[in-house]
Amino acid sequence: MHFISELISQLFEWIQSLGYFGIMIGLMIEVIPSEIVLAFGGYLVSQGDINFFGAVLFGTIGGVVAQIFVYWIGRYGGRPVLEKYGKYIFIKKKHIDHSEEWFQKYGTGVIFTARFIPVVRHAISVPAGISRMPLGKFTMLTTLAVIPWSALFVYLGYTLGDKWETIDEVAAKYTHEIILAALAVIVLYFLFKWYKSKKKGSAV
Repeated sequence: MHFISELISQLFEWIQSLGYFGIMIGLMIEVIPSEIVLAFGGYLVSQGDINFFGAVLFGTIGGVVAQIFVYWIGRYGGRPVLEKYGKYIFIKKKHIDHSEEWFQKYGTGVIFTARFIPVVRHAISVPAGISRMPLGKFTMLTTLAVIPWSALFVYLGYTLGDKWETIDEVAAKYTHEIILAALAVIVLYFLFKWYKSKKKGSAV
């Protein structure tokens, strides 16, 4: 356990030494959960090592690239590869099951809203890749979701300063509200699709 904590500490030192690129690479490889990396980025902002907008920009790039990577695995490797190696990027079989269920139920539009929902937020890229969703549309929806998520955690890390490691406790109330908002959007999206299909059926 001491070895693991020491290794994580070294990873944070490495991220700090690289500045913006450290945040980007940290999110791309996702050895440490993205929320923690972004919060640490916010801490670096509070120390004057980097600026807020740069942290959000490079955090967004890293987060989107990480999801494109998962998308490609889903597209060319499929479920078997993710079930076998997904644990190394914090994706478990139950995550894939939930994300596939959501994707089949709500369609490609869920790529945006699902980014704010625990369990499915990372794995939703898998069914997108498997179904060969257009990469351009996938990247656009993912980017639109990653920007506010990155901004939130960088901001919280900035406000916490030296106490950035308590991010889980502080972020809980914010993420709860975000989850409720995302679920509301999903319901509206589902109702819109239902209304559209019903209207199309009655016009035939």
